[in-house]
Amino acid sequence: MSYYVLLFTMIVASFLFVGVTMIVARLISPRSFNRHKSEAYECGIPTQGNTWVQFKVGYYLFAILFLMFDIETVFLFPWASIVQEMGMNALFGISFFLFILILGLAYAWRKKALEWK
Repeated sequence: MSYYVLLFTMIVASFLFVGVTMIVARLISPRSFNRHKSEAYECGIPTQGNTWVQFKVGYYLFAILFLMFDIETVFLFPWASIVQEMGMNALFGISFFLFILILGLAYAWRKKALEWK
């Protein structure tokens, strides 16, 4: 059996599994609609005024930078588990990865994306 046939079969199976799961969940889930469900929840206190408030873009940039560096550091764990077996190749590879990571952090710092104003 060709690897491409196996790959295609796995992709189709994964799409079918997700699709069937979503359809079954929609069919068996309980539904009730009322006015209170569409309101914003503020710790049990009814909202006062306009609930659609515009936030500063700095909050979003800070969150995106945090997620970016957090996800990139997750790639260090597989490297740490096989560094003994790979030798110097792993050391050079992770050094390059960390250099790019630090370069991105320095760029964000220089552009003052990490400051709260």
